[in-house]
Amino acid sequence: MTQPFRHPSAKLALAGLLGAFGVGAIANLPLVPSAATAHQVEISGDVGGTIHIEPNDTPRAGETNLTWFALTRRGGRLIPLTSCNCQVAVYSQHHSSSDAPVSQPNLFAVSAEGYEGIPGANITFPRAGSYEVVLRGRPIVSGDFAPFELRFPITVAR
Repeated sequence: MTQPFRHPSAKLALAGLLGAFGVGAIANLPLVPSAATAHQVEISGDVGGTIHIEPNDTPRAGETNLTWFALTRRGGRLIPLTSCNCQVAVYSQHHSSSDAPVSQPNLFAVSAEGYEGIPGANITFPRAGSYEVVLRGRPIVSGDFAPFELRFPITVAR
């Protein structure tokens, strides 16, 4: 199910990400400047991604936080959830490789700022503190993009 919402800084953040992967890709994006918090950008191989957590990139402990990931491959083409075998996991910030995730929410397609079908999840952080949200993905069609792992540090308020 696609869940629409609007966030004024989403296009600006994604345009910056696309610019890092292909200047021509940003030519047709209408930009909306905003004083809102900048989105975190991570790159893994030929895939770049931003994370956004509602509301306004300030998640609250014990509440469901709509979280979405705008993914693009080098050259600027978006990666929708239908093209990616993606999984998301949430870890306590200072975890070891053997620690189990705090949660592994299901991903679903989200529409954000005119982009259709990008990966999204409802994440509930159990308590205030530092976390790491990890998005891993492999292409549905072999060779479409390289497998990736994006790690986003998150601070959660009470």
